[in-house]
Amino acid sequence: MSNTSSLFVFSLSGFSSTVNYRFTLFSLTLLCYFLILMVNVSIISTIILDENLHEPMYIFLCNLCVNALYGTAGFYPKFAYDLLSEIHILSFAGCLFQVFILHSYAKVDYSILVLMAYDRYVAICRPLEYRRVMSVRATALLVTLSWLVPLCCVALVVALTSMLRFCGSQIQKLYCENWTIVTLACSSTSANYIVGLFFILFYTAHVVFIVCSYLCLVKSALKSREGRRKFVQTCVPHLFCLFNISAVLLFDYLYSRFGSASLPESVQNFMSVQFVIIPPILNPVIYGMILTKIRYRITYLLFIAFQRFKLRLNIDY
Repeated sequence: MSNTSSLFVFSLSGFSSTVNYRFTLFSLTLLCYFLILMVNVSIISTIILDENLHEPMYIFLCNLCVNALYGTAGFYPKFAYDLLSEIHILSFAGCLFQVFILHSYAKVDYSILVLMAYDRYVAICRPLEYRRVMSVRATALLVTLSWLVPLCCVALVVALTSMLRFCGSQIQKLYCENWTIVTLACSSTSANYIVGLFFILFYTAHVVFIVCSYLCLVKSALKSREGRRKFVQTCVPHLFCLFNISAVLLFDYLYSRFGSASLPESVQNFMSVQFVIIPPILNPVIYGMILTKIRYRITYLLFIAFQRFKLRLNIDY
């Protein structure tokens, strides 16, 4: 294959440091993925089954958990397979597909967090208008846009990357990441950088919007005890989730571009996969612990399940 031809297979060189610990890492990967499935499915099923939770805030939370399942599905099965495999390769189409899932997962997360911030702003700062502003139709439209816009953005990025010619095939990570792929190109990448910069600014504006909305929320919450109670109950977990995903993604972004190659490969690998480990686990756990309705409902369902299990044991014996 010519060095300047289009490559149809990429190799993931990040697995070279995992050879001696493959079975341990495989077990930890399965455990982590099982934990992600358990906590997110618990939140999703609780919200779907309880009609009292069919409110905008909980619908947005449900979508946040669905997105966690969507994003991790694009990483864990392939990662677990590669841990036990001797050859760590991915086809060009498969690599772009993984890029699409992981990048859209991160962007959808931010879109949903913006909706949750807007929902809390209307609920606390404009309570009399809440039912009108956050109607069923408006909520459905906002949820649709929170998925459709990021998916279209990432589709454009992937389309631009697919038109490049490449001079290398070694991806220095455990998965396919757009920036790493673009650096392997030997054709012009100007369009990729311009579009990438635009989307960085676009999603930075998401963060600015959330910060501004919370400044208004804090100002409004300080006026009354009820406002402070609402803020602590419903806004604090959202702030934790925002800080969680922002810190992890910002760290990965800065490290992938300016990080030191002198760090051990195992440390580099851990830094690069934090965004599919920490947010998918912590976000539902934080909401499940802090949001009273969800915590009570999950506790009640676990109690009922335990009583049925206990009754079944008594019948069997």
